[in-house]
This record gives sequence, C-alpha cells and structure tokens, in this order.
Amino acid sequence: MPHTVEWKVRLYLFEDEGTTKARVVLDTGATALTGYGVAHRNPADADVPEIGDELAAGRAMRDLGQHLMDVAQRDSEGMGAAATGPSTRQIAGM
Repeated sequence: MPHTVEWKVRLYLFEDEGTTKARVVLDTGATALTGYGVAHRNPADADVPEIGDELAAGRAMRDLGQHLMDVAQRDSEGMGAAATGPSTRQIAGM
C-alpha cells in the first residue's frame, strides 16, 4: 500500500552577543513538534556567526529527532508493540 506525505520543517536562528539559539518546528499536518538548540561562542574565538548557526541548528535538529523518536515509540506501544526501553537511540555506524 503506497504512502506519500509531505512534512514541513522550519528552522529559526537568533544570535545575540555570542549566543546563537535555534528552534526547529516540524509540522506533519496532524501535529507539530519543536526542537531547541543553543551554541555559545568563546570570547577568545573569532566571531564567525555561521559556525554558531551550524552548531545551534544541529543541536535543535537532534533534539527534534529525539522528540520524534519518543512519539513513535509511544505510538508503537499504543498499538500493542513491545516497549523497547530508554535506549532506543541508535547511532549510524555503531
């Protein structure tokens, strides 16, 4: 049974005095999930906003991914699947 959907993702970045904050929102049409990330620049480091953007965005997306995995686990358990426990995170290549 073919299944095709489109989910929308929006990423917001805010920088102020060496701190970059990121918020990423996933809109599935039925629900919305939000992830957050922060990056702090060491005052001794060069002021390169793109690096802070990358770090904060990556952390926000990782946070969003964990929220999505948590929702999927709860939904699976709600359908009668066995609980997989707190160690559901898998890292590629490990």
